[in-house]
Amino acid sequence: MKSLILIIIGGALINNVVLNQFLGICSFLGVSRQMKASASLGVAVIFVLTIASAVASLLYDFVLQPLGLDFMKTIVFILVIAALVQIVEMFLKKTSPAIYQALGIFLPLITTNCAVLGVALTNVQNGYNFIESVLSGFGTALGYTLAIVLLASIRTRICEEDLPEPLRGAPIVLISAALMSIAFMGFSGLSF
Repeated sequence: MKSLILIIIGGALINNVVLNQFLGICSFLGVSRQMKASASLGVAVIFVLTIASAVASLLYDFVLQPLGLDFMKTIVFILVIAALVQIVEMFLKKTSPAIYQALGIFLPLITTNCAVLGVALTNVQNGYNFIESVLSGFGTALGYTLAIVLLASIRTRICEEDLPEPLRGAPIVLISAALMSIAFMGFSGLSF
């Protein structure tokens, strides 16, 4: 049980996919302008990453590995992720057109989000079983959501400040993200 909790905490805080591994930066920086859009994308990533980790684990363990098709894992994982993103996109378009519009191009970009593929491949590389893969995906998605919501709240506050001209826009956002990354490095000393 302890190792399962460590997988979630490790994915969310210690090895944060955005702030430590620097995967998924495009949507992290692009969507974090608005809190509602950031939280919505975070929920979508939680769904896609958790389900993709589960499906990828099952496909790898019961299809690819027994048939000697390990070399196909990247292509198969990309297809699984693309299908899941399409499901989320159709769901949001029907149930919440405002959120669908706010996410814009970044929702379909979850398909090409290297964080989602990276977690599926890392789970295989680490030899995680089904439960460990699902928890790793969930923990990583929680970390992504935490990071994007934190950056959105920082950006909301930054917009209210009178900053020097050279720092306005992308420079202050990148500085903020860098400081968040440094702060999350403090979690690397956690031990249980």
